[in-house]
Parts: sequence; structure tokens; C-alpha cells
Amino acid sequence: MFPDVPNRAYEERRHSRPSAEQAVLFPDVLPAETLDRQGRKGRPAKAAKASAALAAREALGLENASRVLFLDVETTGLSWFYDEITLVGWARDGVYRVYVAGQDPSDLLADLSQAGTLVTFNGTLFDLKFLKKTFGEIPLPQVHIDLRYLSKRAGLSGGQKSIEAELRLATREGVEGLDGAAAVLLWHEFVRGDHESLHRLVDYNRRDVLAMCMILDRVVDRLNVQQDLWFQGPRFEDWARPALESDLPRGLAGKPSVQRKARTFESLFKSTPAAKAKIIGIDLTGAEKRPSGFCVLDGNAAVTSTINADAEMLSRILAEKPALVSIDSPLSLPEGRISVSDDDPGRSEFGIMRRCERELKRRGINVYPALLPSMQRLTERGMRLAETIRKHGIPVIESYPGAAQDIMGIPRKGAGEKYLKQGLAEFGISGPFETEAVTHDELDAITSAVVGSFFLSGQFEALRGPTEGALIIPDLKSSGSAGLVVGISGRICAGKTTAARLLEQRGFAYTRFSLVIDDEIRVRGEALTRANRQRVGEEVHKDKGQGWLCERVLERVPNRSLVVVDGLRFPEDHAFFAERFGSRFVHLHLTAAASIRESRYQSIARGELPFGEAERQPVEAEIDRLAGLAATSMENVGTIEELERVVVRAVAEYSDQELPCPSPSS
Repeated sequence: MFPDVPNRAYEERRHSRPSAEQAVLFPDVLPAETLDRQGRKGRPAKAAKASAALAAREALGLENASRVLFLDVETTGLSWFYDEITLVGWARDGVYRVYVAGQDPSDLLADLSQAGTLVTFNGTLFDLKFLKKTFGEIPLPQVHIDLRYLSKRAGLSGGQKSIEAELRLATREGVEGLDGAAAVLLWHEFVRGDHESLHRLVDYNRRDVLAMCMILDRVVDRLNVQQDLWFQGPRFEDWARPALESDLPRGLAGKPSVQRKARTFESLFKSTPAAKAKIIGIDLTGAEKRPSGFCVLDGNAAVTSTINADAEMLSRILAEKPALVSIDSPLSLPEGRISVSDDDPGRSEFGIMRRCERELKRRGINVYPALLPSMQRLTERGMRLAETIRKHGIPVIESYPGAAQDIMGIPRKGAGEKYLKQGLAEFGISGPFETEAVTHDELDAITSAVVGSFFLSGQFEALRGPTEGALIIPDLKSSGSAGLVVGISGRICAGKTTAARLLEQRGFAYTRFSLVIDDEIRVRGEALTRANRQRVGEEVHKDKGQGWLCERVLERVPNRSLVVVDGLRFPEDHAFFAERFGSRFVHLHLTAAASIRESRYQSIARGELPFGEAERQPVEAEIDRLAGLAATSMENVGTIEELERVVVRAVAEYSDQELPCPSPSS
């Protein structure tokens, strides 16, 4: 369970310092000691200071106040990658104006093109990114003063509102309780028909914009960027104060011109495997003494509860027999790490973050590193629980409700349960949670389950690094995944290899578990016999795990859209391929009477173990469990032609894809 972004992050829009290519566009202000040195070089210090101050002011573009434009954007959230502009407020020459999403932006773009200097607060990392995302490569003023950084030079740090408080600027009358998080909610209320919320949002933005005018005046004063008495520069506060008292801009009356995007369960998942799938979502806590949110999502109907113990959680999962379990918890370690604790020898080299977390941060979504000290127990518990579930053949994915809610445009739980409930209901999820009191963990468990719906429909993005498991997030632009992977299981001589080779003749890339085991045997210098394959296969299962083996199996058929995997033996094999390929994975299980299989075995197994002994090897012990996990179980007692017909028909039915015809050379 990932902690939510605190409201302070919305207000201050905290980001790392910009990279070199994002350098803030304002010149250095000459420090006093530099000016003193100039004076000692032959010019009077007073004259040198005045000259340097005038040059600095001209470089800042403040000599012509009518061409200075103050700007602030409001958005649906903090992620430049997923969120959108809701409105842009700007002030120029004493007049505040506003563009509301859905309106004609001509006035905004015209003022931007005519201005000589742009003033923002953290615009380098926030406002400008959203402007370019929304309007493309628009002409911007040549000079950009980012007050977040210029204020630091004057000894003022923190968010804009904290700087206003330090400077004792009275600019928030009527909107004292609002911050950036509240501004997002005001927009949600507006698009649902509450017009007064738009007025409050515009007023909030106006005060942000006009307060920048006063901050700039005081920063300029502190940095001595001023002219002498004969050439006194403009005071932006002189026209900002009257603008604060004036009426809001016209054109805000009437119905919302912005329509909410019709992204609903029905529109996204109709005619996909997600439409009727049973998915379990878990908002996991770091310890069993704290209850975790638990949701059973059957189609679009959600029933929630809270569960403490892992044993009870597993019992519920097995009883529900879901197609998928989606857990809100890190389920893997960063590449190079071998444990969650800080005494891991790879701690200093490989750090505490996985690639998925770095990518989410790059996209502007707040996420906590998997091995942050406060996250270590959660990560350890999540990995242990997922491993236990996978041993029963149930696929498990990692989800992050906060990211999913940001992507889906649903307010996070930090905004209040009311808005999260409303967002889930509008998306099309129904259940007792709509009217009954539930915990925020239960609501996040619903969102985790919904991520599973995106996964099964193929509308997802898997963020992963080498050796790291994938974090699944919704992809609203995806129309589903292409390709098909068929896995075939069955007891000895049930016809697995024959069926797989028939699909190979239709263009499938062929791979099998025993090929990887053969590589292991060759490294040991042993003979390639069935007995050795069974023994080494069991050793690999115990020592390296089925996940490692499945990865090696796939490495043999890189970048192929059609793949057939011969020889699934453990429930974990089924879980692995279902997690990796979602609804693009079709599992077939073949059966045949023991007498028929023994007859086939004796015709090919000269000098091998007796049939009964081969059947009793540990590596064969769990194969019968795969029949209950497969999409279908088929009896293979006829001819090869009959087997081909039933296999092709089953694959086409369960994948909803028409298979290629056999190649002429087959």
C-alpha cells in the first residue's frame, strides 16, 4: 500500500532541480562583492552598482512593464504525462485574464507571443511542460523568470504560499482554505455541473498570479536590481492590488464547456475477457496486525472487506477461484538486490528504487521506492504472499492504485473518500461501497482490482527493469495487445510435443522446458536422458524456481508474436505465462488413458526408466493440477489429424484469433 501524496506537494509542486537542458532562463544577479571589485578597478562603487543593476533589470526584461506577463496553470493533477490543463490565468499590464479548457485559446496565445518576459512560479518544471503539451510548440517570451529559483537567490525558499506568508502579503482573502489539491477537486465539481466551483477556482488562480507580482517586486528589491531615483522602475504591485479587487473576468457563466471523457467499464472492457472476469484486488499493509483492503470484483460488481492474516487472505482467494489477483505492494526487488534490508551487500550499488518507480516519477506520479525503510516490511510481505498464491497457479500482478487513479482521472483517497467513491461509481463499478461506510483501503482494493480488468483486456502498460517484476498500469490509449502464446501441459506421452509441433507448422515459434534443462545437463557434462532431465528439472525447480526457468524458456524465442510452449509442469508455470501475457496466453491440457500413454512410451523410450517409475518422479507430481488451470482439457486418443483439429479449434476459440494455415513445407 503506497502512501498518498500530501497536499503540500500540490501546493508547492515539489520536483527535483531542472536538468541542464531545462535551465531556468534568468541571468545571474551580480553579488555585492563583485560590484565592489568593479568599483576598485577605477569606477566609483556607487556608479558601478547603478550600472550593473540597470543592466540586470534590462536583462530580466523588467524595463517595460507592459511586456511582462505573469502566468499560472491549473491542472487535473501533478503528472505532465497524464494530467491536463483545466485553466490558465495570466496578468499583463494590470489586467487578469483566464483561459478555461474547452474555450478558444487565441487571447492567451496572442499575449504570450507579444510579451517580452514571462514570470511563473516553478514554471520551468510544471507550467511550461503543460503549455507545450496542450498547445504544442507555441512562441513564448524570450525571457522567463521562474520565481521559485529567483526567490532563493533573495533568501526566500519554499512554495509560493509560504513565501507570501514570510513576506506578509495579504492576497488570499476569500480563498484562505484552498490549495492545489483543492483546486483539482473544484474542477471535478465544475465538470459535474457546479458552476460556483469554477468561480472559486478562477479566483484562486487569480490570487496566485497577482501574488507573483508582489513577490517579484520584493525579490527585485532584495537583490538590488533597481535603477536610480531618476529612472525608478515599475512596481507591479501598483496594478496587482486593484486587479485583486476587481470582478472576475466575464465569460464564466453558463454550462460547462468541457465534457468528461466517457471512459467507463462498459466502454473499455465490453467484449474482452475482463467483462465477466472475477478479479481480487488487495490493498496490502506492511503487517498482519493492520487490516488490508480486500475486494472481489466480479465483472463490474465489487464487494469489499478487510482481512488481517495472510492465511485468511489465501483461504478467501482459493475459495473465490479468481482469474487474477492484483496486489497494491511492491512484488519484486530492484535489479541487483537480494534482500529488502539495508544490510544487503548490493544496497550502495543498486539502491532502493526499481525502474518502474523511476519511470513513474519521471512522468510526474508520486511513488515511494520499494526498499525505502518504511516500505521494506510491505515489500517483503507482498513478495511472500504473491509467491504463495502463484504456487496454486493463480496469476498475480503488482498494481498501484494511486497511479491508476491519476491515469483514470479519479481523485485519490487523499482528496476524500467521497470523491474516490464518486469516481469509481462514475467509471461503472457498482457495489455496497457506494452507500455503505468502507475504509479507504477497501476503495484502493477496488482500484487494484480494476487494474486487473485493464490487464485482462490487454489495455495496460508493464513497467519493469531487468530481473524486476512488472508494475501494471492502465493504458487508456491501447486497443489491446497483439500476439498469442499457447502453453501445453499433460502427463508423459499425452501428446504435448505432437500438438506443439502441429502449431509450429502454422507459424508458431516452438520452445520447451526440457531444452533449458538440456543446457543445464550439458554444463554438468551428463547424458541427455529422461532420468537426468527429470532429476535436474526438479533441482532447478527447488533451487532457481520456475520463474527463472520460464524466463529462460522465453529467451529462446525472442520477439515472436506467435509462440507455443511445450511441457508446463507446475502451477507456477501457468501463473508466470498468465502474468506475462494476460489474455494472450492460452493454456491447453492434454490427457490420455495410462494404458495408451504407456504404449506410446514403450515405443520411444528404449533403455529409459520404466513407464511407472518415470510417472512417479517428483517433477511429474503436480501435472494433474494443471488440468484445472487450463482453458480446456482435451483427450488425445485418436489420430494426429484429429488432434490437430481439436487443438486448432480450441486455440481459435479461447484466443478469439484465426490461426494461420500450415506452411506448404510442413
